[in-house]
Amino acid sequence: MKLGIMQPYFFPYIGYFSIIENTDKFIFFDTPQYIHHGWVNRNRVLNSKNEVSYITVPIKKAEQTMPIMNIEIDNSKKWKEKIWGLLTVYKKKAPYYNLVLELLHNILDREYLKLSDLNIVSTQNVCDYLGISTSLDVFSKMNMPLPEIKKPDEWALYITEKEGYSTYVNPPGGKDFFVREKYSNKNIELEFLQINFNEYIQKIGRFEKGLSIIDVMMFCSKSEIMDMLHDYEIIN
Repeated sequence: MKLGIMQPYFFPYIGYFSIIENTDKFIFFDTPQYIHHGWVNRNRVLNSKNEVSYITVPIKKAEQTMPIMNIEIDNSKKWKEKIWGLLTVYKKKAPYYNLVLELLHNILDREYLKLSDLNIVSTQNVCDYLGISTSLDVFSKMNMPLPEIKKPDEWALYITEKEGYSTYVNPPGGKDFFVREKYSNKNIELEFLQINFNEYIQKIGRFEKGLSIIDVMMFCSKSEIMDMLHDYEIIN
């Protein structure tokens, strides 16, 4: 049985959803400190110049040590309008524009105070859209007592142990943070899932990989995306 744990990101790239799809349970890890200029409040899409632009959720000023779950959206700014404006570039060239726009309206037409709520709801809705049935949970709501955390890799270690899973799955970018011996001592296997970025037609004369899942959904059918989610390698 496999467990995935990641911070709640804003319409993340396809590799994030590959981890969700290829685990038995996925936990939104919303208690770490919010880091500016990361993927928690922004992601990348194409613009009218066939270049990459950011869709961004503005946040209110907060203490540097503020956890993700307490970060508030600055709704005084017209961030949704900016996102809709950027996404119009897909209208004439993306075959699934209308379908995806309906999904996005179902998500973004609601009111959100907390950034983590927006990210979790949006990810849950994308999973429903794609047919991903993995069990999802939110760490801050689990009331899980853990031993003292001394190193960054121990969060996943102790959560996996508490949840009773035999394998923890992580993106390859965090590989250097993990000490395998800690996990093997508790009979937990470590897997680092690297998705293979299958090229799809973006109608820009080249392929920009790693964009928001929004871009993938605009150009690809649900079945094509599910095939992509299962095209990965486990890096040791």
